[in-house]
Amino acid sequence: MAHDLPLSDVNILDLMWVMAGPMATRVLADYGATIVRVESTTRIDTVRTIGPYHDGDPGVENSGLYETINVGKFGMALDLSREAGREVVCDLVRWADVVTEAFSPKAMRNWGLDYDSLRQIKPDIIMLSTCLMGQDGPLAQFAGFGNLAAAISGFYNLTGWADRAPAGPFLAYTDAVSPRFTAASLLAALDHRRRTGQGQYIDQSQAEASLHFLAPALLDYTANGRVQDRMGNRDLHMAPHGVYPVLGEDRWVAIAVAGDAEWRAFCEVLQQPELAQNNRFATVQDRLAYQDDLDAIVSAWTRERDGQTVETALQARGVSACAVPNMCDMYEDPQLAHRGHFVELDHPIHGTTTVEGSRSHLSRTPARVNRAAPTLGQDTRYVLETILGYSAERIDELESQGILQ
Repeated sequence: MAHDLPLSDVNILDLMWVMAGPMATRVLADYGATIVRVESTTRIDTVRTIGPYHDGDPGVENSGLYETINVGKFGMALDLSREAGREVVCDLVRWADVVTEAFSPKAMRNWGLDYDSLRQIKPDIIMLSTCLMGQDGPLAQFAGFGNLAAAISGFYNLTGWADRAPAGPFLAYTDAVSPRFTAASLLAALDHRRRTGQGQYIDQSQAEASLHFLAPALLDYTANGRVQDRMGNRDLHMAPHGVYPVLGEDRWVAIAVAGDAEWRAFCEVLQQPELAQNNRFATVQDRLAYQDDLDAIVSAWTRERDGQTVETALQARGVSACAVPNMCDMYEDPQLAHRGHFVELDHPIHGTTTVEGSRSHLSRTPARVNRAAPTLGQDTRYVLETILGYSAERIDELESQGILQ
């Protein structure tokens, strides 16, 4: 039962949407937190419109991405633009330990649901607001998605090839990075409240959270005045370093050779010992200077071999290498299968759905993933009746007024 999980006594009102926010609260749901996720049919959550879709069919109940980041939550439909809807939110605040929201900074203030207002309702409430740039400052009202935050944070200038325009990291990068900081911040705030009885407000900038992953480049500029630029798949300290073609259509292997000992081992695997004696490749600095030549040599060797064969041969000699899997390979990967990474759950519309499991395995209190993400408004009546104790008459009145949508 969920009550034996470490967060079973934590109640969360989740007003997040899209990816960055819900990914974080999903982590807390895995460990027992009771989460009421509020949505509205009048403004469909963007993530419901993002694939992959069940059977390749776009639809608000078909998004696999929505499914995996909202597992274990109760879903409630509520129109927050109406005063009666906001009154329901206030009742949920009285029930909750934590309120999370991911609107633009002005939204919660305009609704009278900002932190100062909520702590008048519940003085020890913990509230977290997360948006691209934070709640104040000249860019506070900058609206957009994680790809824009990644560009503003400097990731785009560093990703891609030197002779081409910036490529940027895959998808909305900061949406995948910031949830880790969100979850940790909320756990720290809960720990602080348990020790002191005090709630608090957490203002999280997704862009600033993601800057931690640019620490080497930022430090390089701060200490040395050097501005790093796009390098493709290359590295400042290792060569050869890249992704090389192997047998098969669009199949690749990643290889990273660090230091002179690995270089000599690499040459032995290639059965080209003369490379190790070549003065052009004698040191790391030499190899970095002749990377085009090295890449040509490595590609000529790898393209005649299977990716798994290359991986096994190089790893056996202590050289970092990995065949690059596609999504089908990932789903069938024996390591992920052993770890229970993909979980099949019952779904009220599709029969079953597949989601990703918890990323962390705690020995005493392992995560539990056993309830599919809610369909739109699936648990509205349950939340109102069971959690808030509303009468059937009050619920019917809210429904007749169009509040529960």
